[in-house]
Amino acid sequence: MAFCKKCGSPLDESAGFCNNCGTPVKASTWDGTVLDTFVNSLIASLIITFTCGIAAPWAICYMMKFIIGHFVVDGKRLRFEGNGAQLFGNWIKWFLLMVVTCGIYSFWVAPRLYQWVASHTHSEG
Repeated sequence: MAFCKKCGSPLDESAGFCNNCGTPVKASTWDGTVLDTFVNSLIASLIITFTCGIAAPWAICYMMKFIIGHFVVDGKRLRFEGNGAQLFGNWIKWFLLMVVTCGIYSFWVAPRLYQWVASHTHSEG
């Protein structure tokens, strides 16, 4: 259930404004399509496959630009500004840490990747 950011009262799912204080409620949506998602996922998979995983950071950034670029939060579109070259250094570091720790560090890779993506995600406007 959503709550008004101004007064904290509960909001109806379909409400365009708060019934208590009248503050407008801007919906958060994702406006991508199934076909676009499939095509972009296929392209990212092919990039990873044909480069034997070496270009995985670029494929991840390609997908993040697509996915995050279709999010609208509080009326503002999100944008992802990271690139594969920026992620590559971390990718190598994480890979080496996984090798040295016999895979144990793999549990920390996903949260580190999410933190990196979040730090390169901004809203427009």
